[in-house]
Amino acid sequence: MNAHPIVVGYDASDGARAALSWALAEAARTGAQVTLLFAFEWPAVASTVAPVATSWPDQGAREDARKMLDSAILDAFQTHPRVVVTGTVQDGPAAVLLREQSRQARLLVLGSRGHGGFTGLLLGSTTVAVSAHAHCPVVVVRGERERPDGPVVVGVDGSPGAQLALEYAFAQAAARDAELRVVRAWTPIAPRWQPPGYGPEEQAAVERAELDRVLTDGRSRYPQVRVTVEVTPGPAGRVVVDASRDAQLVIVGTRGHGGFGGLLLGSISQQLLHHAHCPVAVVRELASVTD
Repeated sequence: MNAHPIVVGYDASDGARAALSWALAEAARTGAQVTLLFAFEWPAVASTVAPVATSWPDQGAREDARKMLDSAILDAFQTHPRVVVTGTVQDGPAAVLLREQSRQARLLVLGSRGHGGFTGLLLGSTTVAVSAHAHCPVVVVRGERERPDGPVVVGVDGSPGAQLALEYAFAQAAARDAELRVVRAWTPIAPRWQPPGYGPEEQAAVERAELDRVLTDGRSRYPQVRVTVEVTPGPAGRVVVDASRDAQLVIVGTRGHGGFGGLLLGSISQQLLHHAHCPVAVVRELASVTD
């Protein structure tokens, strides 16, 4: 594999084609190379000792996979002749292979739905597993249309995961010359528990002040980025999904405050993977390269 490429899980499905198109545009903008990964993930049958593979890809199947990747590479050259694109066919579970590839990748890109080795990418376990364990940001390409002039949206709740997402969001907004829309959801205190003189307006002001504090470093490092702040009452997942309607990219950490601490991929991340109106970047770790 080329050093620090954008890696695309590819199986020629509509979702994979959308992922490749997004990755090519990102590569053209950043100068990165693109690697397509096709996973031969073969079913196993249970035995009294251990699962045993029912079959292994024969030479014909492997040649078909190689031809599929070659065709995608040729199409990519037609639309993005300056982007270097390579392909690799590997045996094993897609989630495991992608996680390993993420160690040297700057970005993993997946379609919202796949087939073959990437069956059920969105609704199944692969996307969740990859997003929860990858060593670089994972982008799942969603949405029915591109919004190149839309803002970059990031959900922030003050958790370490959200802090990584915010750092990545500032960098993305700067690179795209886009507005950065920072969204924070909050739950109103029940009236009977509110201190005297402390109503929704006061609570919103406290939330906004905390968010402004969190943004101080990013604003200092990226003074060219236009930042807008939205402090909105309501369930965090719904608030961030709504904010994605006119965005070009929405970014979230793998796990924030609330919920069960042991879950590697929080409920907000999963809601976005299922319902966002634009591509979703899930940030567990930042890639080791920024060039």
